[in-house]
Amino acid sequence: MANLLVTGGAGFIGGNFVHYWADRHPDDTITVLDSLTYAGNRSTIESVEQAELVVGDIRDTELVEKLLRERGIASLVHFAAESHVDRSITGPDAFIDTNILGTNSLLEAARAVWLDEGSGRAHRFHHISTDEVYGSLGPEDPAFSETHQYQPNSPYSASKASSDHLVRAYHHTFGLEVTTTNCSNNYGPFQYPEKLIPLFLLNALHGRNLPIYGDGMNVRDWLHVEDHCRGIEVCLDRGQPGETYNIGGGEELPNMTVIDRICSEVDRALEEIDGLSARYPDAPAARGRATSELKTFIADRKGHDRRYAIDETKARDELGYKPRHDFESGLKATLRWYLENEAWWRALLDRA
Repeated sequence: MANLLVTGGAGFIGGNFVHYWADRHPDDTITVLDSLTYAGNRSTIESVEQAELVVGDIRDTELVEKLLRERGIASLVHFAAESHVDRSITGPDAFIDTNILGTNSLLEAARAVWLDEGSGRAHRFHHISTDEVYGSLGPEDPAFSETHQYQPNSPYSASKASSDHLVRAYHHTFGLEVTTTNCSNNYGPFQYPEKLIPLFLLNALHGRNLPIYGDGMNVRDWLHVEDHCRGIEVCLDRGQPGETYNIGGGEELPNMTVIDRICSEVDRALEEIDGLSARYPDAPAARGRATSELKTFIADRKGHDRRYAIDETKARDELGYKPRHDFESGLKATLRWYLENEAWWRALLDRA
């Protein structure tokens, strides 16, 4: 039996991790610390019996110390972050506050309880980061490895790069037992509808434009969120303190390919699922037209990275990590989840 503290556990990836961990470690207790910003949703984890939600800020060092100390927590899994690049361009301050100052606050709390108080308790601080810290790749460049130079190009990726460096420093300076995983583009259930897949799905269902940045040929490595959770699990189990591991999905695709597949799946769903056209009468497919007619090209995003790709050799060789979801089946399952869980995403949109 273990006690975990999961920051940002009511968000997209953190919430999926809470479900994943509870299913596979039913005797463990999970404390979720989440400030329930726009992207956090208590309903995401309300069905997980062994998870307790504490509404609070990761910058509240005293609160985190209290949770670690009083609950005997030896593993902290840090998801909490501002993560939407567009928001970081229009309002970078929140990214500095949460991603840098918040991570430092957690590290200080962990150092105080796990090291300074001299308990001698084995511990692990696991930090979730992103491939965006590595910058942008050219068409023929090799994929990002853990030794790739950091070259963040947005306020979001710069704030995550800073937090990565802080985590590394607390290991080398103070001896805190840390690991870091840098993941590629996640998709799956419970994702807030500002990211590409849920945004385009819901826009398609409501007959709204599908806004495509630039020429739509920016390339990303797509990772099903369950595979990401599996990667974190093996890192917690077998990862070496102080090490970084890249977690990818092995599905490098241009955005336009992803968008075309979303359009095709929405068309297919409205044709095959009884009553769906009546639920979403504004969808082109409900009127016998193609969802693809909603595609609209807009001015490219400032500083838009052209290509990301993950080399997961280290995680595969040292941890035994391997993604199990291919993009085709993973996308179909994701779209069906959103269709079957309208109450979840509609509540988010209603409060936005």
